[in-house]
Amino acid sequence: MSTTAIVAGPDDDEIGAALEADGVDVTRVDGVITRPQLEEAGIVASDLYVLTDVDQATTIPIVCDLNDDLRTVVYARDTVPEFVKGQLDLAIDPQLMDASVVADELVD
Repeated sequence: MSTTAIVAGPDDDEIGAALEADGVDVTRVDGVITRPQLEEAGIVASDLYVLTDVDQATTIPIVCDLNDDLRTVVYARDTVPEFVKGQLDLAIDPQLMDASVVADELVD
């Protein structure tokens, strides 16, 4: 069974490509992200939610509500808002860790 992920936000640091290189089936969403958009992208059956834009941090509680088994990751240079920190599995600054290293850790 393959791992599925949703990468939300602009992917300037190429975490989506790194996940795909590790065999993950990646769906991308961008712009103002809504619950219906996440549902259409397959969040209910996804294994991983990677947010690259902390301005969209309100999506973290939404995805956690839709999928109890989902791992949530923020891969962004900006600080994560306090209200979502308790729902995150991992927050990493791309300047500190390359996307390929993060992807390897998420897939293992």
